[in-house]
Amino acid sequence: MGILHDDVVIINQSKNEAEPSVITINCPDKTGLGCDLCRILLFFGLTIVRGDVSTDGKWCYIVLWVIPKPIIKWDTCRWELLKNRLIGTCPSCSSAFGISYYSSELQSSMVTDVFLIKLFCYDRKGLSHDITTVLCNLELNIKKVKVSTTPVGTVMNLFFVTDTRELLHTKMRQEETYEALVDVMQAAIISCNIEKVGPEVTACSQASPFLSSAITNDVVLRTSNNVSVTMDNSFSPAHTLVQIICQDHKGLLYDIMRTLKDYNIQISYGRFYIKQGRKCEIDLFITQADGKKIIDPSMQRALSSRLQMELLRPLRVVVVSRGPDTELLVANPVELSSKHRPLVFHDITLALKMLNTCIFLAEIGRHVIGDQEWEVYRVLLDEGASLSTPRRKNEEGVWKLLMGWEQI
Repeated sequence: MGILHDDVVIINQSKNEAEPSVITINCPDKTGLGCDLCRILLFFGLTIVRGDVSTDGKWCYIVLWVIPKPIIKWDTCRWELLKNRLIGTCPSCSSAFGISYYSSELQSSMVTDVFLIKLFCYDRKGLSHDITTVLCNLELNIKKVKVSTTPVGTVMNLFFVTDTRELLHTKMRQEETYEALVDVMQAAIISCNIEKVGPEVTACSQASPFLSSAITNDVVLRTSNNVSVTMDNSFSPAHTLVQIICQDHKGLLYDIMRTLKDYNIQISYGRFYIKQGRKCEIDLFITQADGKKIIDPSMQRALSSRLQMELLRPLRVVVVSRGPDTELLVANPVELSSKHRPLVFHDITLALKMLNTCIFLAEIGRHVIGDQEWEVYRVLLDEGASLSTPRRKNEEGVWKLLMGWEQI
């Protein structure tokens, strides 16, 4: 008979907002499935407070306890849509149950059409965040951005996006997008145009030496988040046990899963939970792609070091001086599958809005730095705002909101 459609993903929504909702996933297994599922939950503004994973290599059973992140005000979690997205990323489920497979940054590595939303409007505080919020609600994935403010108080916004629903080529979907933008911007909007463009506009390029040094030389401001990663082969005859102890941050489990996915590591059993004081303890029984435990000491050291680095600095944030100007740089590591952490630009613009800091110019692009691909967000802060808000406050404020540590 096989598993029923409704049993692939079961969401037991809590009646009390203080209590976690429980998501159960029962589906065929694949390497990197945990990463893909965590990315979707992160996109929907959910924090995983506890998790259990079990698989025999062919079939997996996952239980996740989640709560909505208070800082994400743009979305009251859309549970039915979330369920559809989770089902869509489960192997074989989309074809077996006749579900449309959404080939987006959240669901698939397939190349999708890129569209340019050209928005000309009057400037005001929080404008970039309000536009970004609308696009996120519409499930339009922002691939690249160019925002330019003119001396007369107008702004040209160029958003290069892909559509999770793959409908932006239709008149109905374009009208829906336009109406949503008008609804939030009202009289500030001057003109809006949506057109299909080639995928080369979002292609990755080599980073300049300055950009490379600004990102790689970033000093961690928040060193209190000590990370312990230990590996042991004595607990199981067939698996390597990885034990991680660290402080919680937004997307923590995603950062662990994307690292293991890039190393082609398979998880046979895992437990994750947050204790008092936001201290996290994670136990993972893993194997290499060949099904064997990790014996090579150099491989153990490499994986352990990479996990520590990714948990200490999942994102790079730095504010630098450009002569009289002040620029905010945020670097977001890209998975080998070309997918990346969602909602980063949304959170950057939200943090700046809360800090009462205006954006003069903004740009998103992909760059290769060393052997790593990064999505880099460059934001030139308004001169008046940058003088009124200390540089370090902007830097720490953006970092803390990106990590979900506190509201500003």
